[in-house]
Amino acid sequence: MEPVVLDQVRLNFNPAGLAVLNAAIGLMMLGVALELSPKDFTRIVKSPKAPLIGLFAQFLLLPAFTFLLVLVIRPHPSIGLGMMLVAACPGGNLSNIMTYLAKGNCAVSISMTAVSTLAAIVMTPMNLSLWGGLNPSTAAILEQVSLSPKDVFVTVFLILGIPLITGMVLGHYFPGMAQKVRKPFKIFSLVFFIIIVLGALAANWQHFLLYVGAVIFAVLVHNALALNIGYWTARMTGLPEPDCRAVCIEVGIQNSALGLVLVFNFFDGLGGMAILVAWWGIWHIIAGLITAFFFSHRKLTVSELVHE
Repeated sequence: MEPVVLDQVRLNFNPAGLAVLNAAIGLMMLGVALELSPKDFTRIVKSPKAPLIGLFAQFLLLPAFTFLLVLVIRPHPSIGLGMMLVAACPGGNLSNIMTYLAKGNCAVSISMTAVSTLAAIVMTPMNLSLWGGLNPSTAAILEQVSLSPKDVFVTVFLILGIPLITGMVLGHYFPGMAQKVRKPFKIFSLVFFIIIVLGALAANWQHFLLYVGAVIFAVLVHNALALNIGYWTARMTGLPEPDCRAVCIEVGIQNSALGLVLVFNFFDGLGGMAILVAWWGIWHIIAGLITAFFFSHRKLTVSELVHE
């Protein structure tokens, strides 16, 4: 398989489908925001260490180590750029429930989700532009599409920022309504998004079957790297074990839905990027459940429950 072949593949997704995909992730974010409150942000001011260490690992260490990983394993350029895009995204929508299953600190997880979503409005386009531009093979793709960090910023703000603000405002002024609709709304938006992605997958099934083998190893190694960066950064900075678990999962469960939207919005469904991001979205759920199972069956010692 020649690199140019995969890097020239464009997945089919018409403008109407793209608009629906954008709406789906906006709805997902709105569902997440209904569960957030100002205390999730003020918690960081009162107990800033764990969330700030997690955000450092998520937005600084993970993109930097992803850049190095791409240099080492030398994937197809579009796959390498897809890895950088995933690393530039905030934590995924399922990270909170995974943290709960892993017996981690859910307060840290929720705080990181809230702040990383806001930070992503700036950090996602900045990291993609910075690290993607430093690698000659991925920089060539960025030049071909004339990627503008400003345009990415606007898109991320529209599909993350506005739903986040709207959801929190609704939750604050209409708490009764928010309490009733938040669970069914999250389920509806997630199912809606899955249906859209499955539709896109069905329309490009032959491409997916032909090239998914090229991304399996990259996603496996990349996701393992993300989980370990999160856990060991937290561990080496003296956080208690429940906080380490929360940071591990927040860094390892990335918002691949946002990544998929950006691939179709700015890279015209570039094959390697789209297939990698789509497979990441499947694999990180499996890896998250495996990680949660491992953590939940590992008993905490007294020393792990407190700051070292």
